[in-house]
Amino acid sequence: MNKKFIRFSAIALLFAMNTYAQEQEPKQLDEVVVSDSKFALPKEKSGKVIVKITAADLKKKAGQSVASILSTVAGVEINGNQSRNGKDLGLYIRGGRNHQVLILIDGVPVTDASGISLSYDLRLLPVEQIESIEIMKGASSTLYGSGAATGVINITLKKAGKKAIAGNAYVNIGTQTAAKNANYSIQDYSQGIAVNGGFEKVNYFASLNSTETTGISEARPLNSNTKFENDDFSRVNSLVKIGFTPTKKLSFDFFANYDRMKNGFDAGSFADDLKNFSLSEQFRVGFTPKYKYNKGELVINTSANVINRDIFSYGSLFQAKSRSVNVDAFNKYEISSQLFVVTGAQFQFHEMSNLSEYDAITTEMAKFNMIDPYVTAVYNSGFGLNLNAGARYNIHSKYGNNLVYNVNPSYSFSESLKVLASYSTAFVTPSLYQLYSPYGDLDLSPEKDATAEVGFEVSLANKKVVLNAVVFQREEEDAIGFDLMTYKYFNVNGKNKAKGLETMISYAFNDKVKFNANYTYTELEKQSRILNPKHKANASVDVQATERLAFNLAYQFVSDRYLEYTTYPGPTYDPVLNSEILKDYQLVNANVRYELIKNRLNVFSAVDNILDKDFVESRGYSTRGRNFKLGLNFLF
Repeated sequence: MNKKFIRFSAIALLFAMNTYAQEQEPKQLDEVVVSDSKFALPKEKSGKVIVKITAADLKKKAGQSVASILSTVAGVEINGNQSRNGKDLGLYIRGGRNHQVLILIDGVPVTDASGISLSYDLRLLPVEQIESIEIMKGASSTLYGSGAATGVINITLKKAGKKAIAGNAYVNIGTQTAAKNANYSIQDYSQGIAVNGGFEKVNYFASLNSTETTGISEARPLNSNTKFENDDFSRVNSLVKIGFTPTKKLSFDFFANYDRMKNGFDAGSFADDLKNFSLSEQFRVGFTPKYKYNKGELVINTSANVINRDIFSYGSLFQAKSRSVNVDAFNKYEISSQLFVVTGAQFQFHEMSNLSEYDAITTEMAKFNMIDPYVTAVYNSGFGLNLNAGARYNIHSKYGNNLVYNVNPSYSFSESLKVLASYSTAFVTPSLYQLYSPYGDLDLSPEKDATAEVGFEVSLANKKVVLNAVVFQREEEDAIGFDLMTYKYFNVNGKNKAKGLETMISYAFNDKVKFNANYTYTELEKQSRILNPKHKANASVDVQATERLAFNLAYQFVSDRYLEYTTYPGPTYDPVLNSEILKDYQLVNANVRYELIKNRLNVFSAVDNILDKDFVESRGYSTRGRNFKLGLNFLF
């Protein structure tokens, strides 16, 4: 680990402890988190620095996508979120890739078993359906299984309120233009309606959302005088949730949703295409019974999803289908007021098929399942010591078994200062495509991951200032790579290492003005350095000017990024590996919100990339310039 960052952490920790000694008026923290134990836990008793994006935070970011909002969190980089609406996304946490980050929706893991990796496409989810998001970084396979190697993003969707019937309808319009190429015509439309309510023992929530966008070519022309075709993006989302609570101890929750996304795309970097498109359809259903008893609670999360994808490129059609089933039964038992144990077992089944002119994979061949028993113990002492420790044993139907574990002690000197440390392991299952496609290898081993971290969280000045910092080191073994000469997936020999620092600070000047900032430093070895910035910083100021008027000003800095890409020069077209450095960029965004009719009608206006900076987020692809968005939300 870089000595400067070790020194920084030590100085910051000493500063925090010294300030704690001077703290006079601690207050009880009432925020709770669920990601590190699967059950509600007071934040000060959690052994992790968990970032929670609340419903109030989402309002401050009105008009942004899920990817754009997540990209402002310390330690999270999402490549593609600054490109045209619909660009494919690369999700990087602590040097990992999409398949090493597990996405949960209402506690249920979501994946696409037909993809190259078992990962979820965040483009499918509209931010208007979301109530809150928790981001927990580090290896988390003990509680969540395969894929939780560098982090877990736990998304909670909206649910019923307390009224018999309530709801809202919204309309947003915006521009979609590239930098230095102003075209401020309206080319981005989104609208939706949601109703919710409850009576006696039943509650319900239903929503319908849609988005249509034109205006920017996915690929960037090499010559500024060349004009590329605009690539369209459209999405429709519907969600229904029904809850039934026959007694105070027993509840049943059902959900069903349908997502459809159609997306034009180009032939690659600097290469236009007039015909390429992708069409994705996702069907998800789930059922969650919960039973509370004197000493604990039993939960059974069940879900099934089907994804159909049609991809037309290079003059041919590729069709893929997948089906996944998840059953996670877990029980919290309180041994005492200071100790509880979570025991559970998770079953996952995945299958996929695809068909094209060049390849075919059948569901009879491409499927596997996993059965994982696990246990976690959480101890919260009366004198400040907290301990979270557990283990999971993965039993895989195709390639073997894996044991993962975590140890996460923390100590709260008071409600004002907490120090923490953890060591956790994880694994990532090879995808069905990596095993069964013509490019796959049935002898692939799962990727193995281990993360060590140490840090602190401190609140100062009667909770007006909150500061935290975490230093981490991660080692990855048996990483799955792709050989450009043999066109085969393989396990990379040796260990890939990543280390860095994540720190956040917030300062409430008063009830109306709040400042937030974060900084991430990530030192990566070459193979995981691609598109990962070494330095990244975010800062924002939120002002509640009047009871009805509020605005937000945000700044983001992304440092140089390393890139590797392949070309196929003639006449032999043998692949040639090239490298490039993408230059740093800075963005300034603003958002204004006004309540026209109290508790009934809200409007907002947003400007992204105010300075109209022209930058490269991904080589050969367009990025958005200065763009405007207006929105109206009516509550009933």
